Amino acid sequence: MTESRRQTVFLTLYRLYMKLLLCLFLSTGIFTACNNPNNGQSGSEQPTTNNESVNKAVPPIIGYTVIRTYPHDSNYFTEGLEFYKGQLLESSGGNNDESPYPSEMGIADINKGKVSTKVKLDKARHFGEGITVFGNTLYMLTWKSKVGFTYDINTFKQTGQFNLPTEQGWGLTHDTASLIMSDGSNSLLFLHPKTFQVKFIIGVTDVQGPVGNINELEYVDGFIYANQWLTPYILKIDAVSGKVVGRVDLSALENEVSNKYKDTNGLNGIAFNPQSGTFFVTGKNWPLIYELKLL
Repeated sequence: MTESRRQTVFLTLYRLYMKLLLCLFLSTGIFTACNNPNNGQSGSEQPTTNNESVNKAVPPIIGYTVIRTYPHDSNYFTEGLEFYKGQLLESSGGNNDESPYPSEMGIADINKGKVSTKVKLDKARHFGEGITVFGNTLYMLTWKSKVGFTYDINTFKQTGQFNLPTEQGWGLTHDTASLIMSDGSNSLLFLHPKTFQVKFIIGVTDVQGPVGNINELEYVDGFIYANQWLTPYILKIDAVSGKVVGRVDLSALENEVSNKYKDTNGLNGIAFNPQSGTFFVTGKNWPLIYELKLL
């Protein structure tokens, strides 16, 4: 075979091979397009499933009814609020450097709007914070001085002092076995009521992740109700998992107070009255206490 004949045969075979490849490519592409369940749509254009929508749902809003309002001592920069044997106990925070308000604790007269002082802290050293009564002992936190105090609930005489396990003390409550405190983060610390050692810590979370600024606390039937500082919300928290299962939106009350009265500060203070099954809420320097029935 001559050289020119050999080249002619090679070119013919090469062209046939390329045609076969082209036909195979086109037939495969058509088959794939016809059998694509997205019909050519990209994955990002597919609708989300119902499960994904449910997982992104925010905690439900808990409704409420205002039963009654009472006068409140507006000089109190409220940090803790708690019922004990039918009496409403309240604590206030203040210091010489930042706040003119009292750093003390007493019994609030909800008919007159005045607090009868039972415990007074040294404002040069201590900024009063959350309180709770467990057994015959009243416990009171301080903000940045890293200590708490104990008092005999019948005489209000100081019985002791303890070191806080955190840099700051904020809210305080208790269940049947532990003190429960907040420090402004998303952590709730469960403390032994005698040794004050940390038994365990739970993190407060919702579907978006950690929930910070947890402040004043109230434990009721397996749930911890917490003011979230700088918001109008009271959070309902599962005391075992730390999950936020609901929110009470008190923005209407907060707006009402701030529009009517000057020099008020944020919502803070939750007390559950077991005799009536209602919650008493107020705020820092508010002139009113609201009694609420949660729905």
